[in-house]
Amino acid sequence: MKKLILLFFGLVLTIGANAQFPMGGGTAKKMVTGRITAVILDSVTKKPIDYATVSLIKNKDNKSVNGAVTDERGRLTLSNISPEDYKLSIGFMGYKTKIITVKTTPGKPDLNVGTIYLSPTASNLKEVEISGQAALIENKVDKIVYNAEQDITNAGGDATDVMRKVPMLSVDVNGNLQMRGSAVRVLINGKPSGTMANSVADALKMIPAEQIKSVEVITSPSAKYDAEGSGGIVNIITKKKSAEGTSGSVNTSVGTRSNNGAFNLNAKTGRLSLTGSLGVNHAYPQNSLVRSFNKSVLSDGSLSTVSQDGYSKWSRVGYNGSVGVDYDFNNYHNISSNVKINRFSNGGPGSSNVLTNGFPSVNIRDMDMGFNNLDWNIDYRKTSKKEGEEFSVSAQLTTGRNTSDYSNRTIFSEPFFPTPGGPGVMLPDLINDGSNTGKNNEYTLQSDYVYPISKTTTLETGIKGISRNIISNYGESLQDFDYDQKVASAYGVLGFKLGKKITAKAGLRGEYTDINAMSGHKDKYDKDYMNLFPSAVLSQALKGGSSIKLSYNKRIQRPSLFYLNPFENKSDQYNVMRGNPELDPEITQNMELGYSTFIKGSVINASVFYRTTKDVIESAILPIPGTEADGQRFLTTYLNIGRSQSYGMNVFASYNPKPKWTLMTNLGLNTYEVNNQASNVNTGTFVNYTAFFRSAYALPGGWNTELWGVVNSPRRTFQGKTDAMYFYGGALKKEIMKKKASIGLNVLNPFSRDLVINTVNKGSNYEQTTNIHYPLRSFGVNFSYNFGKLKFTQPKKGVKNDDVKKEEQGGMGGVQN
Repeated sequence: MKKLILLFFGLVLTIGANAQFPMGGGTAKKMVTGRITAVILDSVTKKPIDYATVSLIKNKDNKSVNGAVTDERGRLTLSNISPEDYKLSIGFMGYKTKIITVKTTPGKPDLNVGTIYLSPTASNLKEVEISGQAALIENKVDKIVYNAEQDITNAGGDATDVMRKVPMLSVDVNGNLQMRGSAVRVLINGKPSGTMANSVADALKMIPAEQIKSVEVITSPSAKYDAEGSGGIVNIITKKKSAEGTSGSVNTSVGTRSNNGAFNLNAKTGRLSLTGSLGVNHAYPQNSLVRSFNKSVLSDGSLSTVSQDGYSKWSRVGYNGSVGVDYDFNNYHNISSNVKINRFSNGGPGSSNVLTNGFPSVNIRDMDMGFNNLDWNIDYRKTSKKEGEEFSVSAQLTTGRNTSDYSNRTIFSEPFFPTPGGPGVMLPDLINDGSNTGKNNEYTLQSDYVYPISKTTTLETGIKGISRNIISNYGESLQDFDYDQKVASAYGVLGFKLGKKITAKAGLRGEYTDINAMSGHKDKYDKDYMNLFPSAVLSQALKGGSSIKLSYNKRIQRPSLFYLNPFENKSDQYNVMRGNPELDPEITQNMELGYSTFIKGSVINASVFYRTTKDVIESAILPIPGTEADGQRFLTTYLNIGRSQSYGMNVFASYNPKPKWTLMTNLGLNTYEVNNQASNVNTGTFVNYTAFFRSAYALPGGWNTELWGVVNSPRRTFQGKTDAMYFYGGALKKEIMKKKASIGLNVLNPFSRDLVINTVNKGSNYEQTTNIHYPLRSFGVNFSYNFGKLKFTQPKKGVKNDDVKKEEQGGMGGVQN
């Protein structure tokens, strides 16, 4: 704790010194510069046009000297503008380009142009609501945004289906989320969730796709973000409105794989805003074919084998809901609160025919898992008359209860012969039951402050404390697991300009972690560590709205209860699963070079990166000693396997061959390599890739069609490989009831019932092979209805009712992710 206190005061002193004594020395020539601001709206709907491209051109030589893109409210800011006569060129796909004359003088260097209206092109005038809506993919200042509500193929699915189509993300066979082959920190509306902390895969499956407005991908988070998540941050934004009035939506889908329902309600009158949502999900029980083969070589050279051929029939039922309130005391004081509840269960029966060293038996099993979680947060924000200054205090309570119960029965139908030629013996049934209840309580308190030192320099600083307690009870086995984790952190970030077109942001975050854990009544696991997490970014704005960015950051990935819990799950007695409470966190360093451009209505975003990770956490398949004679049993647990380094690239492109036809692709590639001299691990170098393709066409009369496909390369671990896989889908939607409602059809893998997943893991003298046929094919019908009447008003000065800590777009206009 002393280290943290010293770090915090060091940051404060450094920040104070920078604020009082600006960087640089000597006497600089006084330059009179200002800024130009405006708001860009659709001339028909009067709605903001997000991501319109704006260029500032000198009248005397027609050279472009500055440029930017509008934010989500249509706002534009061009900074560091010298007094001159200019032309302002504003353009956006589906709209007529508009050019207006502007002038700044030394006496009045700042110019507010006011509201500028863009008119839809003649071919798109009848479809103005489609033209004016947000694009499917937006390349913003500090992130890439996937607007899920614009993708009709998501109807009837869950958040896992949505994540498969988000740039730079990939979803593995178990539903776990990765960015560029590494783990990510998942937030909901800018806040951590207890359900996500337990299991990202299960939490994603419980969020109906209809509740998701957009997904933000932040590959290079600054020091103001929690350092958790070695690959970066994924922020899921749920649907809600901030306009005056009452509105809502009802979405429902019925399909051959699952049923979903979602209800959203928003009300705003004056200073008070209320939001509410409810989602339900039911996945039908379907047979998944499961085959496995365990093999080990004994000391005498003979083989011990176990083969299983059977099925599992799991189902999923659950719901989630939230209630929120937001109140503006005045233009400068705001308070908000939100409560989220998640509850779901999954599991089901299964059966396998087993051959243990050639001896037959039948295994009958049942598994049931339940997840219950509540998140409650309160936020207070204070702004001032000084534009950009903001102080906030936030608190969050997370509490959860998770259960896991299994039963396992092995039936022997033939006599066992202990000695060749001797009498046979009928073996009794083997019965194995187990249960585990985990309780989680997490308390978070943080405070943040943003201070604009000047028009080109912004300071951000803050402190945060997290206290987590997890108690895992093992039925009557007296092997409880008690885990306490405390994290204290402080950060400082400075954003500034280096010339007219180059912006920079540098920061440092310190985090102190203290862990105390006990398994049963004797095994203790205590550790503490202090980490510093620097971050830096340089960005240069180029002509035509293009930009180039170079960034560096350091991240940490702490193992969650899923990886730590030493409870042994023996629902499959030949393949036991158990966590490892002695895991160390992963420490990752990332470097990225990115480039973004717009060419005749097309969007291209490309990046290359290098990542090195210490103490990589991976699952490990280990033989259980002493089980060879009765058939080799394996334990799946988690280990720090060594250090990895990875090189990679991402390319995202969107192209419109015709005004209503969009082609999109997202390609990712990274290398995999892990080394550990102490344990003699050396995997060699392998290449992983993911590819996503999409084609969407808007037909006359409110019809929309989409086709998409995903290809994932084979995935490597230090022990083995999972084969490549692909899946695809399509959708057809028709707008009805004056575009207040829509009805649609969606299909997933229509020509193949199962997604076949083959995995092989090998050790020095053992091998495990699994073959799973996961039912994926689905046909569904969905219906969506929007109701209510809204009145769009100008946002109040200084009040930002957004839980997400966003980069300052005015000062970092050239940064791209």
